[in-house]
Amino acid sequence: MDVLKKILSSFSGASVKRGSGAYSEDAAPALAAPPNAETTAHTLGNVEIPGIDNLPDDELERLNKLLPWAAFVLDRKGRKFGVAHSATKRNLPQAMPDPRIVELDRRIPLRDLTVFEIGCFEGIHTAALAMHAKHVLACDSRIENVVKTIVRCAMYGTSAHIFRWDAEGNLPVGVSLNCDVLHHVGVLYHLTDPVGHLKTLLPHVRKGIMLDTQIAPEDAQSLTYEAGGRTYRYHHYREAGRNAPFAGMLDHAKWMFKDDLLALLSEAGFDSIDVANFEIQRNGPRILIYATRSDSDR
Repeated sequence: MDVLKKILSSFSGASVKRGSGAYSEDAAPALAAPPNAETTAHTLGNVEIPGIDNLPDDELERLNKLLPWAAFVLDRKGRKFGVAHSATKRNLPQAMPDPRIVELDRRIPLRDLTVFEIGCFEGIHTAALAMHAKHVLACDSRIENVVKTIVRCAMYGTSAHIFRWDAEGNLPVGVSLNCDVLHHVGVLYHLTDPVGHLKTLLPHVRKGIMLDTQIAPEDAQSLTYEAGGRTYRYHHYREAGRNAPFAGMLDHAKWMFKDDLLALLSEAGFDSIDVANFEIQRNGPRILIYATRSDSDR
């Protein structure tokens, strides 16, 4: 507990100026969404947050200033738990649970399963997974995200094994990659070795994977690199590095091409691969994949 208090205290006072690595004294965020804010189906929280719902406004304000939040959900009173990243990014209440998790649970009922979440960010998906699955392991490369996820899950009254792991580095001692389902959202396109990363993880996944990632535009100039004794194409994408909360940890990432990504999943034994969504976003194409094994009882 003393260690956690020290970590929390290091984030109080000055907060990160998003995307720059500089620090500034931010004004206290408003607890309720402003009346003229864009509204979604998540204007009021539909999921109970036991640690927040009965928290006085001034204590919630303290909590929201304590950590460098970059996303928020709403409680049943319409108050923000967390903070918007900016006026244009993560500026709306996040869905709880995320529709992708609801769909994952429909396709692969999670009740008795172990889910491994790569990239827990601030714990919104982690808490939702913990409400559905028997066990959840969740990791992130940024220690502040680990702390925020611990806090978020505690406030929702859920539990998960949450730990720091830079997914391109060595796995922490005592942690196993074995899981029934892999939840992999918003991480692959931030890695310098996405192929090696997947080749490490996929053999340990017994049933299925939900993978949501940006991919290389088909008309992009491609480079190649070696992974596992084979050559793979990629699109070079510059990253902002450690201090930017939505960036990769290093100076660049390799974006895989769609056909190579689907082939990699197939070669790993996932014989049912559904591209559930494909769209062109500001930075490029993004794909949502649900892939399962027919021999999932192995």
